[in-house]
Amino acid sequence: MALVIITGLSGAGKSVAINALEDMGYYCVDNLPAKFLVSFADLYGMTENNEEKKIATVIDIRGKDTFGDVYQAMEELSRRRYPYHVMFLDCDTQVLLQRYKLTRRRHPLMEDSNLSMEEAIAEERDWLKKIRIQSDYLIDTSTLKPAQLRERIMNILSEEPDSDSLLIRSVSFGFKEGIASDADLVFDVRCLPNPYYIEELKNHTGLEACIRDYLMGFPESRELLQRIITLLEFLLPLYRKEGKRELVVAFGCTGGQHRSVCFAEALAAHMREAGQRVVVSHRELEKSKD
Repeated sequence: MALVIITGLSGAGKSVAINALEDMGYYCVDNLPAKFLVSFADLYGMTENNEEKKIATVIDIRGKDTFGDVYQAMEELSRRRYPYHVMFLDCDTQVLLQRYKLTRRRHPLMEDSNLSMEEAIAEERDWLKKIRIQSDYLIDTSTLKPAQLRERIMNILSEEPDSDSLLIRSVSFGFKEGIASDADLVFDVRCLPNPYYIEELKNHTGLEACIRDYLMGFPESRELLQRIITLLEFLLPLYRKEGKRELVVAFGCTGGQHRSVCFAEALAAHMREAGQRVVVSHRELEKSKD
């Protein structure tokens, strides 16, 4: 990993991200004008075969009309075969509104217009939709504390063994709180028996052996897990071939504490045994710790 371009929505945590990379030994520049991106890579010795130097920059909507230059710059980086990756930070609109309310800051697009905060966020999403699609890493920070975001970034970028490496993130969520927005693959495990309705199990979670033993005691649970594993074994080489750097596999159930957690853990365990890079997270369980 050589050059990391951090972008995304204002208020989504880009300052936390760039600080995390600086702590990891990256030379970092915040708010770099997009037209200087290639010069920035040249200046710090980026070459086709030099991945030892680690540099990072934030390029976002603060550049206003010059932001569009980032696409030409990325094309030039690719033409020169400079290794780079794009990290996009996303966030739910209501969470962004609350963050701006707490900090009493103005959105960058409000400085020269009469837009409301919600309108500015919507316009920014429109500006960024192309680079969001092109990003290598998509992180939804809606439910993440700064420390959790730092940890997530460090898991993604540290100890990457080779250029073909793909990080699998196995996550659980509850449909009551909405689908995990950064998921590449979503599996609905509400079709399986629900431990919540077993009195002695309802207050436990999918991290515990009693829930795991209950769920995996059903043949349909074991078969579903195996079919998902078989699908991923087919898909992973295809994702790697297309240059994907991170695959987010999400499991959803009603409350996000039993079935989805159990399956996220089971998949992570299998993938680690197969030699894959895997991190696991549980959205609803992590929120309940607050």
